[in-house]
Amino acid sequence: MAEKSGTPAATAAQDGQQSQQQQFLSSFISEIIRSPVNLILVGVIAILIYKIVKSRTRPEVPLPEVKKLPKLRRDFTIEELTKYDGKGSDGRILVAVNGSVYDVTRGAKFYGPGGPYEAFGGRDASRALARFAVDAATDKYDDLSDLNTTEMNSIKEWEEQFKERYDYVGKLLKPGETPTNYSDEEDEGSQQETEAKSENSETDAAAKSKSD
Repeated sequence: MAEKSGTPAATAAQDGQQSQQQQFLSSFISEIIRSPVNLILVGVIAILIYKIVKSRTRPEVPLPEVKKLPKLRRDFTIEELTKYDGKGSDGRILVAVNGSVYDVTRGAKFYGPGGPYEAFGGRDASRALARFAVDAATDKYDDLSDLNTTEMNSIKEWEEQFKERYDYVGKLLKPGETPTNYSDEEDEGSQQETEAKSENSETDAAAKSKSD
């Protein structure tokens, strides 16, 4: 016959189980306290659990909407460039790298007011990128003639990233240089498209010259 839960034998069994659980818990806590490594691990686990729970309960903050601006296609002097630091009425941000100007407005959280690279907005960032020094961005024309080969290669690598991520606007003009009069067709194109058209034209001209 099965023993009823209220019998002395059943009660003793339950007490035994509780005693074993208490002994296990006491032994577990003692082991943790005895070893500094275990204490650190428990602390790390507790922090991770807290962060996971907090991230799940945190309300989502909407990202600020980036204003869509019409594409810009023109050359700039360094003085003209300084007006496009994200503080104007349209919020447009331009950055010059290795003689080329890029529209980085969609990266306003990086290059706009309050961003980590705010100093690049409306300036020539070439020297700053070459030397990994944000405060080296300048609002004066910089011919970069004193930079070494490694620094120039670094600028070129950064320039490739800007080409891939942002719209090419035009050239950063040297003092006294005449700006290019871009055609309507080029207004809608990127730097890569313009360069490709130029290369194709040269190839066609060479082929035609040979055939003649």
